[in-house]
Amino acid sequence: MDKIVLITGASKGIGFALTKKMLNENFFVIGTSRDGKIKGIKSEKLYSIALDLSNPESIENAHKELIGKFKHIDILINNAGIGPDLDTLYPDKESFFKTFDVNVTGTVFFTEPIIKLIPKNGIILNISSKMGSLGECNRTDSIAYRMSKSALNMYTKIVANRLKNKVNVAAIHPGWVKTTIAEDNIINGLFSPEESAEKIFRFLDTNFTSGTYWDTETETILEW
Repeated sequence: MDKIVLITGASKGIGFALTKKMLNENFFVIGTSRDGKIKGIKSEKLYSIALDLSNPESIENAHKELIGKFKHIDILINNAGIGPDLDTLYPDKESFFKTFDVNVTGTVFFTEPIIKLIPKNGIILNISSKMGSLGECNRTDSIAYRMSKSALNMYTKIVANRLKNKVNVAAIHPGWVKTTIAEDNIINGLFSPEESAEKIFRFLDTNFTSGTYWDTETETILEW
């Protein structure tokens, strides 16, 4: 039986590239997007589902569909995220709340009911960023985005502690990727989404220590 991986934010960017990569590696992929569509991929091993992490009703509906249809999910990749304040210097209340609604609140409350579907030695991988590292922070921009990734890192550690010796949990910096999350990424990003997906898969395929915060650029552990 194919292993099942659930990837949030699978319709574009890193999530789309990860979806293609996991399908090529013979996984059955559950991919989420806001409208429930993943254009550009046709596969009998792809199941798409609507999920808007900023909408509690959408999260609840996704839970009902997933728990009703799947008895287990081997890997959960929390990839969906937004960064409306990237490259800005001061906090904006509207974008601040939107960022936390998706990157923190929505991700946490989507994940919790899914945990019971993950078998022993399954994986939860949170797509974070080294911009969320306190030890690496030496700039003043992107306040909401940086803070949201720091919060996601803390959630990673908490869940790793809770699921010790049961499920492997990690946060990962996917690299500076050429995605539409910010104009600067498109211009100056170091990796294509496909290159990032390859590096993420390589990490998933190792016997990593649960509670790890991994940097795909240097292939080393990041400072929290």
